[in-house]
Amino acid sequence: MSFGSILQTFNDVIWSGPLIIGILFVGFFLTFRLKFFQIFQLKKAFYFLFHDEKGGPGEISSFGALCTALSATIGTGNIVGVATAICLGGPGALFWMVFAAFLGMATKYAEGLLAVKYRKILPNGRVLGGPFYYIETGLKEIYNKNFKWLAYLFAVFGVCAGLFGIGTLTQVNSISTAMNVLIPSDTFFSIENHNFTYTTVISGAIITILVALVLIGGLRRIAKVATIIVPFMVISYVGICLFMLIYNAEKIFPACQLILESAFSGGALQGGAIGTLMIAMQKGIARGIFSNEAGLGSAPIAAAAAKTNNPARQGLVCMTGTFIDTIIVCSMTGLAVITTGAWLEPGLEGAAVTLFAFNKGLPFASIISETLLSFSLAIFAFTTILGWNYYSEKCLEYILGAKKPKAQIIFRCFYILAVFFGPYLTVQAVWTIADIFNGLMAFPNLIAILLLNGVILKESQKLKKGN
Repeated sequence: MSFGSILQTFNDVIWSGPLIIGILFVGFFLTFRLKFFQIFQLKKAFYFLFHDEKGGPGEISSFGALCTALSATIGTGNIVGVATAICLGGPGALFWMVFAAFLGMATKYAEGLLAVKYRKILPNGRVLGGPFYYIETGLKEIYNKNFKWLAYLFAVFGVCAGLFGIGTLTQVNSISTAMNVLIPSDTFFSIENHNFTYTTVISGAIITILVALVLIGGLRRIAKVATIIVPFMVISYVGICLFMLIYNAEKIFPACQLILESAFSGGALQGGAIGTLMIAMQKGIARGIFSNEAGLGSAPIAAAAAKTNNPARQGLVCMTGTFIDTIIVCSMTGLAVITTGAWLEPGLEGAAVTLFAFNKGLPFASIISETLLSFSLAIFAFTTILGWNYYSEKCLEYILGAKKPKAQIIFRCFYILAVFFGPYLTVQAVWTIADIFNGLMAFPNLIAILLLNGVILKESQKLKKGN
């Protein structure tokens, strides 16, 4: 068995079984424990999103913290991952994706709450926070036992996920691929029968320079860029999809009917195979979790930096991230793919499915549709690079200690180099490695959330009372 096959087998074991069951269980548990908090507190969550708390300690606004988290979660998975889930699991996969997001909102709320509750504020105003701190401090406070080893485990997985795949190589490769669709060019050089075009070289260099300029400024610059780019890209992409759906309005009701029927009975898949209920559930839930990262422990690293005195308040703001990422953005992509029948086209996979949907569903020339989708892919991937740099740096800071600025600078240089070399690497194994580390991050995080559910409930009750 090859190394790639071993990696894929390990990845399948993590994502198809224990991880999905664990995340769904935690989501169910918190949903009932908090009495459907994600429904009854959603209006208040969006109010807090646009009304920052005054006087709270932290480094960035609540909105900035959310945008930093969304910059990492809204990525190629919202375009490529959704299409892949529907092609493999049928239209019903979209229902289960949204269902997983609904449960994930409760989990994301808990993560954001705990991140603020157990963060550390340094004398110079810098914030140290994330799952490693509520794993170490929170569990020791409640159970009087040392769980620092579990916190270190989470941090190691986080550094690996950011540097070796999900934050760098895979994202910049997606950008160069999108640019090659938009601006095809001649081959510039070849390595082992792999041809690299002028577009690949130029786009890779530009992205590296832009990433370096942003990362040199640290968290505040990342947050500043994210608060500009993230709302723009979400509104633009959703607006394009809404225009497509309105233009094909007569197909929306049949598509929704097909989604519901396929979700509970299985639906006809490409090539005439019958998709079972389990396949639709597995593909939809797995891609939904991968897209919004609820339960993985990444978003609370950004949430901890928010200027607030109220843990539950930031938990609510954090919760809106899952709603925006999956219930809005992923649903738009899914409906576009289903209403246009792109998921039934033979020989298409990944981004090509969504591109077909844009070409067929929009009343524009194909070059315009390709430009819109390629631009969306590029922006989504670029912001993911920025968000995951922040996550992985915070994980490294926990491992080495906060007073290691040289280590942070060295890591940042390696991160930028990874972005530079990303377009020229074969990324299949890298994607698999990134998926594995991303999934492994979840296990320490889920254990801590379950063990700290009493703290979550207590802080939530304070919010209801207005304290």
